[in-house]
Formats: sequence, structure tokens, C-alpha cells
Amino acid sequence: MTFVVRERDQRQRRRSARPITLARVAKTAELWTAARKRALPGPWGRREYLREGTAALLVAVLSGIISLADPMNPLGAIAVGLAAAALYLLRRGLPLTVLLLTAVGLGAFGGCIPILAAASWSAGYRMARAWALTAACASVLVLSTAVSLRYNLDGIPPRGLIGINLAVFLLFVVLPAVFGRYRAQRRTLLSTLQERNDQLLRERAMIAHQARLRERQRIAQDMHDSLGHQLALISVHTGALEVDRGLTDRQREAVAVLRQAAVTAMRELRETVGLLRDENTVGLAGSRGAAGTAGDTGAAGGVETIERLTDASRAAGTAVRVTRSGEIRPLAAATGHAAYRIVQEALTNAHKHAPSAPIEVALRYEPDALLVEVVNGASAATAPGPVVSGGQGLTGLRERARLLGGMVHSGPTPEGGFRLAGVLPYEGAGRPPADDPDLPEAPPPAPPVRRSPALGCAVVVGLACLAFLGLLGFGGYVLVEETDNATLDRDVYDAVQVGQPESAVKDKLPSGSDFLTSGYRQKGPDVPAGASCLWFSAEQRSDEPAGDYASRLCFRDGVLIEKVHYRA
Repeated sequence: MTFVVRERDQRQRRRSARPITLARVAKTAELWTAARKRALPGPWGRREYLREGTAALLVAVLSGIISLADPMNPLGAIAVGLAAAALYLLRRGLPLTVLLLTAVGLGAFGGCIPILAAASWSAGYRMARAWALTAACASVLVLSTAVSLRYNLDGIPPRGLIGINLAVFLLFVVLPAVFGRYRAQRRTLLSTLQERNDQLLRERAMIAHQARLRERQRIAQDMHDSLGHQLALISVHTGALEVDRGLTDRQREAVAVLRQAAVTAMRELRETVGLLRDENTVGLAGSRGAAGTAGDTGAAGGVETIERLTDASRAAGTAVRVTRSGEIRPLAAATGHAAYRIVQEALTNAHKHAPSAPIEVALRYEPDALLVEVVNGASAATAPGPVVSGGQGLTGLRERARLLGGMVHSGPTPEGGFRLAGVLPYEGAGRPPADDPDLPEAPPPAPPVRRSPALGCAVVVGLACLAFLGLLGFGGYVLVEETDNATLDRDVYDAVQVGQPESAVKDKLPSGSDFLTSGYRQKGPDVPAGASCLWFSAEQRSDEPAGDYASRLCFRDGVLIEKVHYRA
């Protein structure tokens, strides 16, 4: 029984541990996928594989060849080449890491120069912040110089080594990084200009479309206001004639046909205006502005022509009275036209819905706005025939007033009549209100004009070239000085004698240069046992064949024990 219980507990523990194990595996796989995408960003297609593989192979071969010339054994050169290829593949996803690793390797292996140039270009292309790129390049100089001073296997003087590292830094770090940054900025600039151009093209198409919609809106409004008013007057006149007892039956039939034709024309006009407004609604919902009244400013009709409207209504048998109050002042064309349209629409509606009812038209010049009010009384007579009304007139009036910064109110009066009033501000003429919800949002400010990236890059390249030329001059001076230190004059060589104290001999000798004389140490006679020697370049004697000659002075126990002049 105990065995069965133990076996059951073990199975339960295995089942409970299985989901945890699967979750850990899934988490590990997810982290590995994220790291791979970070180190090797895609997309990777056939062209990318071919391009990156060929370039990595080329970098590996160049690095190996340079390492063999360093000199280095073949296995070490192969290792440097493989490491350079791996770093090249990682340079896009990890530009800073690859750059710093290459800087450390450059201090010990000259074969890292090709991958250093590639890593610098990638860092300049992919590091967007200038200060980060500058810090990365400065770190390369510091790391490579520190490592080369620590592992100076060629015996190069420290100042010469610093100059070489600075020259390599300018040629293979600064210039590639600048070119990479220029390429990235140019690509960003071209992309931004392309997006800006596409946006301008879209905006131009929208503006042209909105201009057409506004023109159709103006035409629809004018058709409704002017033709609708005239057709309403025709309908009113013919309706009055139709009930005139002085007409014969045939004349009455002709008048009825005219009235029916006027009613039909009004109905068709309403339908046409309605279609135009429906098509314009979508396009103008977010684009109405001050330009929306541009087409109205030149149209006929103003406060000075309202008398013609009232005279036409009086001729139709309607009692109309016009009153003006306040200090009369000149109005903008858009404001005067809006007042004219308000009176026209009110008279048209009164003729249709309340024929023969008296009408009061009032123009009040308030201190800050013009108040236009039209009130008609109740009418006992009914309109002959059906009344054509689409509700478009009041909608157009409200929109017209809103675009001017005013408002329109309409509604029945307690006496049974109807009142239509509009408030049109003087200062807002021709301009929409600032808080109009239908106005489009203000466009974002244009981006500041940026200079071409080529200018800054050209300045950096010019400074780098000047600095490199200065380093060449400095390198030439150091080389001449090292050559003088490594050359032993023939007179000095003849003057020193074996058996002289070491201190006395060294006082006559130049400081020497291990860098220029390191090749002499593997040639010439064997070094005496227990002796320390100095090598110098020697002048060629007249009786010697052409070639390089060296002088070796060996000391032991503080005494010069040997001096040798031989062909190196």
C-alpha cells in the first residue's frame, strides 16, 4: 500500500512539473527569437543573404591577409578572419557593440581594420543621436590606443603609436561614420520630402474638390433664393387671378395652368437644390471657412435693394411695411447680401403659407450687429393648391449667417403668425466664428527649414582630412627623429673601444630605436653569453658592397666586451 501511494505522488508531481517545464521552454524560445531578431534584423530574402554573405566573406579574406602581413601564423589569421566575418553580420543589429569589440581587437591585430570601417559606417547610419555617435567614436580611439600601448610588440615609440592610432581613427572610423550618417540623413530627408509631396498633392486635390463643392453650394443657394422667390410670386399672382370674377372660364383655365406650371417648377427646383445640397454636405462638413462666402460677395442684392422685394410683394396684393432704426452704417457685401436673403426667404414663405397676411420688415442697426426681422401675421385665407416646401431655405440662411459669425432664429408668434430674424455682426463679416465645430483643424506648423546634411558632413570630412595631413607631417618628423636616434656615426663607432666602461660608452651613443632596429637582432654573429647588446644602423663604408649595415655593441658586467659591424 505504501508503494502504491508513493507511486501516485510521484506521478502527480511529474504532471504538475510538466506545465512549468513547457512554460520555461516557451519563454526561452521567445527570448532566443527576440535576441536573434535584435542581432540580425530583417527582412532576410535571397538578395540579402547573397549580399551579406559575399560582403562577410570579403571582409574575412581581407582581415586574414592583413593579419598574415602583420606577421601572424595562418591559424591566427584564419581566426581573425572568422571573427571579422561574424562581427560584420552583427553590425546592423548591434552597431555599438561591434564597434567597441573591433576597437579592442584593433589594438592587438591589424587585421581588424576592414571590419572597423564597416562597423563605423553602420554606427553612423543607425545611431540617430549625434552625441551618442560622437561618444562611440571617442571610445574607439581610447580603447584602441590603450590596448596598442599595452601590447606594443613592434617596439613603436608611444607618441608614434598614438599618432598611428589617431590616423587610423580618422581614416577608418571618422570618415566611414560621417558617410554613414550622411547617407542616413539623406535617406530620411528624401523620405520626408516624398511624404510631404504626397500630402501636398492630396491637399491640393481636396482643395480643388472643396472649391467645386462650394461653388455648387453657392449655385444651389442662389437658385433657391432667387428663382424660388420669383416662382412663389408667380404662384401668388396666378392664384389671385384664378379667383378673379372678371375672367372667363377659358382665361381661368389658362391661369390655372400657369399656376400649376409654377408649382411644378418650384417642386423641381426644390428637388434639384436638395440633390446639390446632399452632394455638398459630405465635402463641406469639415471644410467650411471664410472662403465659403467668397462666391456670395459679388452676387446681386443688399440692404439697399430690399425695397424691390417689398414692392414686388405689394404688387401681389400683400401689405408690407419696412422700418429702419439705429445709426445706418455701410455694411460689408457679404453681410448686406445675407440680410437681403433673409428678407427674401421670409417673404417667400409668407406668400406660400400665409397669403394676404400683413408683413413687417424691420432693420435695426445695433451697436455691434445688424438685426433683420420679418414677421407676418396670421392669414385667414388658405394657399391655393399644394404648398411646395423642402426646408432648404432656412437651412441655407442659418449656414450663411453662421459663416459670418451670426445666427438665424425662426418660429411661430403668439398671434398665430411667423417670425424670422437674423443677427449679423459687423466685425465678423466674411469670417466664420472661431469656435465653429465644422471648421477644419488648423494645419500643423511647417517643420523648420533644415540645412542639407551634406554641409555638416563636408565640414567634418574637411576637418578630418586636415587633421590627417597634420598627422602625416607629425609622423614624418617622428620618423626622421627615430632614424637619427637609430643611426650610429662611423666616427663614434671607431672612437669607442672594447674594455671601456658601459656608462662612458653610452654617453657617446644615440638613444636608439627598437622599432627601426628590431630586424637586426635576428642577423649577424651570435650574441655573447650573458651580454646585453644595443643595435644601430651603420653607415656604409667605401670598401663594402651596397646594402644595409648594422653596428652591435654588447656589454657585460658594466664593460664593453664586443663591438661588431656587419651587413644586415
